[in-house]
Amino acid sequence: MPASAAATTGSSDGGRPPHYSSASAIVGGTVTGHHILQIDGYSYTKEKLPSGKFIQSRSFKVGDHQWRLSYFPNGKGSDYADYISVYLCLVEGQPVKARATFSLLDRAGQPAPASASYYTRDMPMGRFAVSDIGFGYHQFIKRELLEKSGHVRDDGFAIRCDVTVVTELRTEDRTPPLVEVPPPDLRRHLGGLLESGDGADVTFHVAGEEVRAHRYILAARSPVFKAELFGQMKESSSSNTVVNVDDMEAEVFRALLVFIYTDALPETKTKANQEDELVIAQHLLVAADRYGMERLKLLCEEKLVEYIDRGSAVMLMALAEQHHCHGLKEACFRFLESKETLSAVMATDGFLHLMQSCPSLVKELLFRVVDHSLEPK
Repeated sequence: MPASAAATTGSSDGGRPPHYSSASAIVGGTVTGHHILQIDGYSYTKEKLPSGKFIQSRSFKVGDHQWRLSYFPNGKGSDYADYISVYLCLVEGQPVKARATFSLLDRAGQPAPASASYYTRDMPMGRFAVSDIGFGYHQFIKRELLEKSGHVRDDGFAIRCDVTVVTELRTEDRTPPLVEVPPPDLRRHLGGLLESGDGADVTFHVAGEEVRAHRYILAARSPVFKAELFGQMKESSSSNTVVNVDDMEAEVFRALLVFIYTDALPETKTKANQEDELVIAQHLLVAADRYGMERLKLLCEEKLVEYIDRGSAVMLMALAEQHHCHGLKEACFRFLESKETLSAVMATDGFLHLMQSCPSLVKELLFRVVDHSLEPK
C-alpha cells in the first residue's frame, strides 16, 4: 500500500515542481545613475580659475552615496594647463567600489558620437572614500579641441557623468509562484479602442481634421470634457455629437486623447528633433491646462525642464507663469540665477517682450537673483 501511494503521487504532478519547492539567490549587483554638469560662462571660468583650481557641482545621490564632480577649467596642474580636468569624488557615505564614464554632451543633450573617443572617458572600477580626491581625468579634453568641436553654445557646454556603484551582497527569494498573474493590460485595451474607433459617439473637428472618441471615457478623465459633453450638449447624447476645437493642432489633440485612454504620453514613431519635441510639449501642456488634466500637465512640466537653456528660458518662464506651473517656473529661475546667464538672456528680444508683457514676473526674477547673490557662499 505505501509503495502504491508513492507511485500515484509521482504520476499526478504533471511534471510540475511540488508545492513545497523553494529557491533563493545570493545577489551581487550594481546601481547606476548620472549627473549633468552644465558650464555656463565657460570663458569666465577659464579666467577666474587658474591651473590646479577647481569648482564643484552640487551633490547628487547614486547608490545611497553622495557624490560631487570637480571641474578644473585649466587642468588639475601645470602639466595639464591646456586641458579641462574632471573628477568624481565621494562626499558622504562609507567607502565603496564604483566606476564612472564622463561624456561631453552635444547640442541635443546627448553624449557626443562614440567615434570621437576623446569626447568620452570610461574610468575603470575603483575604491572611493570620503577623504580621497576621487577619480577622473587630467586630460578630459583639450580646450582648443573643445572650442572647435561645435559643442560650446552661448559660451556654455555640458559634461555628463554616469556612475555605477557596486551594491552590498543580498539574498533574494526565487521561489516560483503557484499562480502567475500577467501585468495590467487596461492601457493596451483602451488604447486599441481609441485607435479602432469602435463605438465612438463624439466627433471632434480639430484644425480641419475629424477625431472620434467615446464621451464616457473623456468625461471620466477630464472635468472640462464632462461639463462639455454632459452639460450643454446633453440633449444630443443619443446620437453622435460633433464638437469644434479651436486654437489647437490635430497632432496635439490626438496626443491628449492618447493620454486620456492610456495614462501615458504617446510614443513617437520617428525620432523627433529637439525643437519639435519642445514645441509639442508646450502645446500639450496648454491643452492639459485647458481640459483640467493635472497629471498630464505635470508630466509636460517635467519634460520641459529638460529643455531649459538660454534660448528657451524666457519663453518657458512665461508659459509657466501663464499656466501656473510652479515647478517649471522654479527651474527657470534657478537656471537664471547665474549673473552671466541672466546677462546673456536679458540681451535677447524675448526678454524685452517679457518686460513689456509681464513686468511682475521680471521683477520677481530680479529679486530672486539679488537674494541669491547675497546668500553666504
